[in-house]
Amino acid sequence: MKKKRKLGSPALQHSYDRFIGRDPKLAEQYEEELLNAYIARKIHELRTKAGLSQRELARKVGTAASVICRLEDADYEGHSLMMLKRIAEVLGRRVEIRFVPVKDLRTA
Repeated sequence: MKKKRKLGSPALQHSYDRFIGRDPKLAEQYEEELLNAYIARKIHELRTKAGLSQRELARKVGTAASVICRLEDADYEGHSLMMLKRIAEVLGRRVEIRFVPVKDLRTA
């Protein structure tokens, strides 16, 4: 049996339990969407902290503003590591990837 994800808010927990529950496919989709939203939010946060518009960041990265706009969209699923590295470099950052153990969600 799959272990339940623990969320900080009772309302979020109720929604998660009701709509995702212990369905492994839905849980995987949920985690992927969280990651997409995190990446989009982080790019936006770093860009605005640097005082750059999407157009300015795009010019510095060597792409179109529409690409930056898409990358800052939480629904976008096409993040490439190379593009993230280019953005990070322009913003004085680096991309760090970690491989961490996956909790076996099938055990309770």
